[in-house]
Amino acid sequence: TTPFSARLQAPERGALRWPPAGNGSVEKPSTPLSEINAAGHTAAAEQGRRVRYITTAALVNELVEAADDKQLSRVVGRYARLDLLCLDEVGYVHLDPRGAELLFQIITAREERASIACASNAPFSEWGTTFTDPRLAAAVVDRLTYNAHIIQTGTASYRLAATAAHHRKEPATT
Repeated sequence: TTPFSARLQAPERGALRWPPAGNGSVEKPSTPLSEINAAGHTAAAEQGRRVRYITTAALVNELVEAADDKQLSRVVGRYARLDLLCLDEVGYVHLDPRGAELLFQIITAREERASIACASNAPFSEWGTTFTDPRLAAAVVDRLTYNAHIIQTGTASYRLAATAAHHRKEPATT
């Protein structure tokens, strides 16, 4: 099964209400993870929260560049101040050890202070292939799932289903 982990309680700032009543609720298990993540981002922004939606690969690239430029503390601090960080595509790209450790710094800086929403196509048991150090993978899963709301949407590809449905509706060409 595919996890979607969202720690939607920011203890110091009060509860983040997501999804708001009647808006953005997940009613069917085939809802794409990225759409759920984007809905959380939009709902938080509409509530006046500081939010950022970014792919995991893009965040890691930003962190590596910041570390190379000796700006890592500033960038980590900027991400720590967000009310909601929406991380998309966790598990799509294998992270080198340095990138994985930098991402862990962001997760740790936000731990029990601010919300993180993650979308992944891989079950937690496979995150060791993304975070090449098994102990680091376990620590990331531990921090992201503590007090989390986990939504499992299944493993079927909505893109493949949509394409197949689209081709069934197209008239045959001769």
